[in-house]
Amino acid sequence: MGTPEFALPSLTGLIEAGHDIPAVVTVPDKPAGRGRHLRPSAVKECALGLHLALLQPGEMRDPAFIQELRGLAADLFVVVAFRILPPEVFSLPRIGTVNLHASLLPRYRGAAPINWAIINGEKETGATTFFIDEKVDTGSWLLQCRVPIGEEMTAGELHDLLAEEGGELLFRTVAGLDAGTLVPKPQEGAATRAPKLTREMGLIDWNRPTGALHNLVRGLSPYPAAWTRWRGRTLKIIKARPGPAGKHDKPGTLIYAGGKCPLLAATGDGALELVTLQPEGGKALSAAEFLRGHSLNPGEIIG
Repeated sequence: MGTPEFALPSLTGLIEAGHDIPAVVTVPDKPAGRGRHLRPSAVKECALGLHLALLQPGEMRDPAFIQELRGLAADLFVVVAFRILPPEVFSLPRIGTVNLHASLLPRYRGAAPINWAIINGEKETGATTFFIDEKVDTGSWLLQCRVPIGEEMTAGELHDLLAEEGGELLFRTVAGLDAGTLVPKPQEGAATRAPKLTREMGLIDWNRPTGALHNLVRGLSPYPAAWTRWRGRTLKIIKARPGPAGKHDKPGTLIYAGGKCPLLAATGDGALELVTLQPEGGKALSAAEFLRGHSLNPGEIIG
């Protein structure tokens, strides 16, 4: 059971390992793009390419859907980036329902663990497999793996890394459950939350420290992206890095620095180098490309 690209290494890996997948469950096709044409999920496209049976329930508690699941007589349900399951679903398999979560539970329970780990400046994160129960991301864990978070790593890069590492973790989990060698353990330690991202979270407050803003930008890159206001329009900051330390101008002031880091924005304690920007309605531009198309006014402030 899954929806986005994050789930693909898990699905293909289970098949390559020789496991029998009697069905794949994903969300209904959704309107997307300017034409609002129906678009299938990444998991659906993968499943069709592998000639697997496909279920796309509108509601998890739909009696017809639950009856279809019961008819599969599956030993195990595997969930990777999908919906919240009701007990009527996750209690069906003989062994149980295993979820792959992109954090070191109980840290970063919720919808956006990859983003929040970077936004909060974590140096390490990982993935956890656990048995689903009635509360979100609280079930007994089975295995964990750890990965370092580089100082320049973006959420997109960490996503791709954890998709692969998480897939490997899931293979080992399924093998351990099949062999009867894995013992579930209660989650221990302080729990933290990773709530769903909103557009408002990406609004940059230039009074904040440079390090916090750098983490915000890379934690929201490439999507949904940190943003600010510039000349009455939205300006997304896709990539940035810490600039020179020390007090510069009023926070939000754009500074033409020239050289290899031509564009800076003053922060609460220094400056942030703006590496890649995306004006409203336009494409992503390097700082040099942005400056060739836009002349800065002396002392111009964004935000």
